[in-house]
This record gives sequence, structure tokens and C-alpha cells, in this order.
Amino acid sequence: MTKSIILTFWALIGVFLLIASQFFIPVVRELARGSIIFLLPFIIFSLLGIILIFLALKQEVKGALKRFLILTGISATGFFIFVFLHNMFYGLGVITNQIPILSFVMEILGITCFIIAIFICPLGFVIGAGGSIIMFINKKRKSIVF
Repeated sequence: MTKSIILTFWALIGVFLLIASQFFIPVVRELARGSIIFLLPFIIFSLLGIILIFLALKQEVKGALKRFLILTGISATGFFIFVFLHNMFYGLGVITNQIPILSFVMEILGITCFIIAIFICPLGFVIGAGGSIIMFINKKRKSIVF
């Protein structure tokens, strides 16, 4: 496994912690409130997710570690994509308000994207990151000769 995968993975963990702190720590939230700085970690998070997926597929990573790294990358990228889709379907729902069936379909799609972005993607990220960390530790232990 190359250092680029490890560096990308830990950068992704760091940006995830920054995003979580924006939601749960009022001081951090106030620093970025109402500015583009609030969105920057989300964009970086998604780009790092894409890089991690690419590296995990192209490098010599095998087995469960590869699956955990890909899950981590997909979850990171998926969050931004599904938030965008949620907003897009909400907007289309407002535009199609006069067509009840179409408006209902847009509302269902918007809710589905919201649930995926808010619940499924972070859960997938935590599972993928946790599994990757465990695999890193196991690989490190096996490489140490007593």
C-alpha cells in the first residue's frame, strides 16, 4: 500500500472531523457562518473521496481493506452528491407544484436523497473508516517481527 492512500485517507478523516465540528461545536460554526468557508470542507471532502476511490482501485490494495477504502470514498463523495440532488428535487418540486403527481414524485425523490445524505452516507463513512483503521492496524502488526 502506498503512502498516497494513507495520506488521502487520513486527510479525509481530518476533513470529516472539521465538518462534524461545524455542526456540533458552536464556536467553529460561528467562524464559518454565512461564508463560502462553510462549504469548502464539504467540497474538499468529496474530492478526497474521489481520490481515495481512484487510488484504492489503481493501487495494489486487496481484499477487505480495498472494500473498506472504497466504501469510505463512496460515502464521502455521496454525501455532497445527495445533498445536491435533494436540493435539486426540492426545487423541481416547487416548480412542478401545479402538477400533483410530478410534485409528489419530486418530493419523494428529495426526501430519499436527504435520508441517504444525512443518515446513510455518514454511517457508511464511519463503517468504512473504522474498518480501514482496523485493517491498517492488523497489517502493521503482521509486519512487525518479534
